Amino acid sequence: MIYIHDTTEFYSEVPSVVTLGKFDGFHRGHQKLLREVKKLQEEQGLRGIVFTISSEKLPVLLSTDEKRWMVEQYGIDCMIRCPFVPEILSMDPETFVSEILIKKLQANYIVVGTDFRFGHQRTGDVRLLGALQQEYGFTLRVMEKECLGEREISSTYVKEALAGADMELVTELLGYPYLVKGTVQHGRKLGRKLGMPTVNLIPEDKKLLPPPGVYFSRTVCEGRTYFGMTNVGYKPTVDGSFLGAETYLFGTNEDMYEKELEVSLMKFRRQERKFDSVEELKAQMQKDIQAGKEYFRV
Repeated sequence: MIYIHDTTEFYSEVPSVVTLGKFDGFHRGHQKLLREVKKLQEEQGLRGIVFTISSEKLPVLLSTDEKRWMVEQYGIDCMIRCPFVPEILSMDPETFVSEILIKKLQANYIVVGTDFRFGHQRTGDVRLLGALQQEYGFTLRVMEKECLGEREISSTYVKEALAGADMELVTELLGYPYLVKGTVQHGRKLGRKLGMPTVNLIPEDKKLLPPPGVYFSRTVCEGRTYFGMTNVGYKPTVDGSFLGAETYLFGTNEDMYEKELEVSLMKFRRQERKFDSVEELKAQMQKDIQAGKEYFRV
């Protein structure tokens, strides 16, 4: 996949099908857009492009690397991560269509959701795009929202479920379990001293995590799948300041330092707490491990 980022000097030398948005979380609604892009990419012989404008300040469900990885899984030809700069943000909607979508990206098809907004102060919408089709020679595809029950699926809905540690609902909204991807870092090795070695991931600063606590998790490393449990948050027992995901894998003591991991948080087990002794901590961890093995049936 072609990946263009942190520059406004992007273009497509061949006709394309473009979808646009923040794509935070790649929930089921986003996936609907990508499936349509992939379909048109193959049927019409066009370059499939996912165009997103990055914001360096807002917390996100997917890190930059995770978002890129998700687009790659759909077999899309190209992803453009445009910087959050005035020259793009100040464009009126029609100028954005003519200068970016038509001149730079040669868009034959534009695929968006019903609530898509664009241009200066978000004044452009699907109604305007529809009115510009004939003049600029593109075809607009507007995809209806995905819903869970009576409520529309959105990144806001996912964030609410994540903040409530409702990982089963998060999975329903996303269509996949909540992911934390990264390279295994060296920790304080307390788990190893307790006879329960862990692997540690430190996500990007903007990456949203569920509330601190213990979660049953599934980990993929180099194509192999492991079940286990993940502690999210600070480690109050050892007076540490590490914030991230620390995972104990059932049935393996494999050295995974500096390897790439994909940790999926499946179910909330309990809140993080401070223990009066190491023995009390070990006893609770054994209870958590037993509950985790029963959950995964391993």
